[in-house]
Amino acid sequence: MEWRVTPGLTPYPEALAAMDARADAIHAGTADELIWLLEHPPLYTAGTSAQAEDLLDPRFPVYDAGRGGQYTYHGPGQRVVYLMLDLKARGRDVRAYVTSLEEWIIQSLARLGVIGERRQGRVGIWVQRGPLKEDKIAAIGVRIRRWVTLHGIAINVSPDLGHFTGIVPCGIQEHGVTSLADLGLTASLADLDAALAATRPTLFPNL
Repeated sequence: MEWRVTPGLTPYPEALAAMDARADAIHAGTADELIWLLEHPPLYTAGTSAQAEDLLDPRFPVYDAGRGGQYTYHGPGQRVVYLMLDLKARGRDVRAYVTSLEEWIIQSLARLGVIGERRQGRVGIWVQRGPLKEDKIAAIGVRIRRWVTLHGIAINVSPDLGHFTGIVPCGIQEHGVTSLADLGLTASLADLDAALAATRPTLFPNL
């Protein structure tokens, strides 16, 4: 399995093409699995359940992602992790895979001093900000093609949270978004990467 960190900003179409090609090669047995960490320039992506009315202000390029879910934002200061894994070797259990991604995020955030939580009926990882306020800190959107995974997770380290106002993130209007910086932490992308690397073996023991 390859663990790759790409510096700088990777254009979304370039990442999508590379991800598709790698997934095809994994299916064909000609390439190893890949966990790919990167950043994108500011953009919005639409999942297969995206509603047109949730695109409020298309101030950045909008791409059809082909993943599950609705609209999301990617941009500088957000760690995007694309996973191309062979689920044939992992029981062909999509629900268990998504649960493992949630747990990976939760454990990684815990190493940085943040309590991330699941919410019934809502995808992603959330932070309780008070008795009546909770914000999303990480998004999850996956696609499975011929039992190889595509897309993955996005964790907000220090993005411009104002950029999320161009959409209804994941179709949820009643809650906001947050980041490690917004929570008062000075953690960098490298700090998060180290946490992700440290917690990965407990969740993906055969990688």
